[in-house]
Amino acid sequence: MLYDLIIRDALVIDGSDTPGVRADVAISEGRIQRIGSLSDASAREEVDAAGRVLAPGFIDVHTHDDTVVIRKPEMLPKISQGVTTVIVGNCGISASPVSLTGNPPDPMNLLGDAAAFVYPRFTDYRAAVENARPAVNVAALIGHTALRSNHMDDLLRSASPEEIAAMRVQLRDSLEAGALGLSTGLAYASAFSAETSEVKQLAEELSAFGAIYTTHLRSEFEPVLEAMAEAFDIGRHARSPVIISHMKCAGAGNWGRSPQLLAALEKAAQDHPVGCDCYPYAASSSTLDLKQVTDAFRITITWSTPHPDQGGRDLQEIAADWGLSLLDAARKLQPAGAVYYGMDEGDVERIMSHPLAMIGSDGLPEDPFPHPRLWGAFPRVLGHFSRDKG
Repeated sequence: MLYDLIIRDALVIDGSDTPGVRADVAISEGRIQRIGSLSDASAREEVDAAGRVLAPGFIDVHTHDDTVVIRKPEMLPKISQGVTTVIVGNCGISASPVSLTGNPPDPMNLLGDAAAFVYPRFTDYRAAVENARPAVNVAALIGHTALRSNHMDDLLRSASPEEIAAMRVQLRDSLEAGALGLSTGLAYASAFSAETSEVKQLAEELSAFGAIYTTHLRSEFEPVLEAMAEAFDIGRHARSPVIISHMKCAGAGNWGRSPQLLAALEKAAQDHPVGCDCYPYAASSSTLDLKQVTDAFRITITWSTPHPDQGGRDLQEIAADWGLSLLDAARKLQPAGAVYYGMDEGDVERIMSHPLAMIGSDGLPEDPFPHPRLWGAFPRVLGHFSRDKG
């Protein structure tokens, strides 16, 4: 048989947690046909991979690529890292199902302006992705904040029983159409007022579809263990697996607590499927949150709607130029985005190396000055942490 492609003499690491093996890999019609010693086989194209590793494409389990997979289907930030599958809709924000009546609420503006939200049903979004034919596979979560924005006139309060019922219908319809699960971003003001019972009622829809619950915790600072306990409680109630998004010890007062977080994760895993994702950097990135404005660590502005010229500058420099306090300067910049250098490298490495952890870039493709994790998360894991540090 003449194959389309044979990759020869590669160190094949297949993701099964077994040692790599030297092998040839034959491919036809985009599918792997044979793996082994294929000296007797031929192909239209052959690649000598001696001295190189061959592996399945990576899964970026935490992204905000919801709209970029449609607008820029070549997906260079991911393909260039070896990523071939992305999970979108994290942190309670998703491009669908969404019906806006004005500007997207924070942090939904991380996905773009109002023009980006043109998918009132998940089936609309799925069709748009399929038509765009992006270079990566796409699996989508449904955002809790997105659902709230569809049915509530004020996101700074808890939802009524009628509003929760309407959100459940929309979530169920999305799950029936192939959505992967529900995500929350309870740390953000637009969802912080949601009571645990609100999330539990929504999460009750998940188990019938084998769907998952992922969460940007209500706090990643000092109350992080309490926030993790809330997440596990929701998952057990819903009989749904739980993923803690970008698990971290945020804020200088929280540094060094990663063993406590991992112990809590391990304990929960004894009787329920749980895990976490993380990125290989000691700096986070999101919208500019006044609650996180501090002089305890560096903050860099990535974008600002009223002052776009300040993107790429440190908040401390901007405040000094304007003759304002850090907090007043942050208020003047809003709405805006920021990078927060608020983690300890030891905590990052400890969490990342845990067997219950997965890598998720959490990159923000809409940022004019994006955190390097957008393009560099997986090379940093392989290069800095695996190759250089061993």
